[in-house]
Amino acid sequence: MKTTDTDSAHWYALYTKSRAEKKVLDQFIQMGIKAYLPLKRELRQWSDRKKWVESPVINSYIFIKIPLNDYKRVFDVRGVVAYVSYKGKAVIIPEREMEAMRRTVDNKLSFSVETGEIKKGQTVTVTSGPLKGVSGTVTDIRGQKKLYLSISQIGYTLVVNLDNDTVTEKSANE
Repeated sequence: MKTTDTDSAHWYALYTKSRAEKKVLDQFIQMGIKAYLPLKRELRQWSDRKKWVESPVINSYIFIKIPLNDYKRVFDVRGVVAYVSYKGKAVIIPEREMEAMRRTVDNKLSFSVETGEIKKGQTVTVTSGPLKGVSGTVTDIRGQKKLYLSISQIGYTLVVNLDNDTVTEKSANE
């Protein structure tokens, strides 16, 4: 029973039980549902050893792309708690915001910004480098090395360390 209707599919965020994100991801993959779990690699210290582990970028969240007719099917997965919702309706996450998160997490690369004319509240687009084409709203600028891009639908902000790329203000007709 594989999901095939990708034209009408949208991205949604799901809350999971604590520390169940990877198990939930595996179950979605087995069901044929497109899922994304952003992971970061970090060095963990135990009393007797150190070890590199992959942990979720956002604890208790997983992202899925499904058509509306599979809306209730996600609750067949053990560990899923609820959709991230607003006024009782699951929030659709725009494809561009998912792509921005995916590129930021997957590339693990630093990039830079020309901060001269970029202001808080502006919508900007990265014009070169691994994040080329990614748009987001600038929620904060700290010095010349950090740009905060909002993923508005789930209330999180990507903090991007800057080094080699350029961003430009997105024009009103884009």
